[in-house]
Amino acid sequence: MSVTPAACLIGWPAAHSRSPLIHKYWLNSFGIDGDYRIEAVEPAAFADFIGNLAARGYKGANVTIPHKEQALALSAPDARARAVGAANTLYFNGGDLHSTNTDVEGFIGNLDASAPGWDRTEDVLVLGAGGSARAVIFGLIERGIRRVHLANRTASRTQLLADQFGAQVQPLEWERVEDVLPRAGLLVNTTSLGMKGQPPLEVNVGALPAGATVADLVYVPLETDLLKAAKARGLKTADGLGMLLHQAVRGFELWFGKRPVVTTELRALVEADLTRS
Repeated sequence: MSVTPAACLIGWPAAHSRSPLIHKYWLNSFGIDGDYRIEAVEPAAFADFIGNLAARGYKGANVTIPHKEQALALSAPDARARAVGAANTLYFNGGDLHSTNTDVEGFIGNLDASAPGWDRTEDVLVLGAGGSARAVIFGLIERGIRRVHLANRTASRTQLLADQFGAQVQPLEWERVEDVLPRAGLLVNTTSLGMKGQPPLEVNVGALPAGATVADLVYVPLETDLLKAAKARGLKTADGLGMLLHQAVRGFELWFGKRPVVTTELRALVEADLTRS
């Protein structure tokens, strides 16, 4: 008897996730008789849950807040997950539970699709020093960016990431962001500023060079004030929803054996769902 292949999202809470919508779209597109479910698992039960992941019928899982660090510790992480300090994707290899962090390729894949040629610059300015910034920095260095200027409101966190990633990451005081903008070919916001219910992000997009790209990891709202200002200047942009879609690609491939594509139809489907919410 064949077993229906399945994956899941593990979080606490997890009901808000759009991952089922994305993965079920791809399952249907490939004609795979599979499933993707939500599993709300409290932190105290997480270790037991992933310890019995295969027995529960899962080929792997996405992991979201607050389990990403625990997932890293309880699996065999790859270089990306170790560098980011968190795992968001679990999968089996030879019967062992492995992990990775697909935020890296989600960010880079979205940039490549939205703003081809973005990587011709030598200078990138990244705002924020949390987990998302770690994924962004890893991806930028892997792509060959020479200088990543990193600014955060808490300077000690900026220095922590500079120490981790080396000389290519140059700490920058939040008040000195304006100094770097004129030579930044890419500006990336990894903070929550500009998100619905959060304070605005005050950055002078007008100081960026012509031909620069602006990326914002926020996707509620779909078009942040930062991206509106960039578009008004005619700059290329990459939004948070695009990153969400692209980060799902590798997990699906690891679990179901097919590499999906982010289509305009899928984006429209998720956009409509976000708008309804």
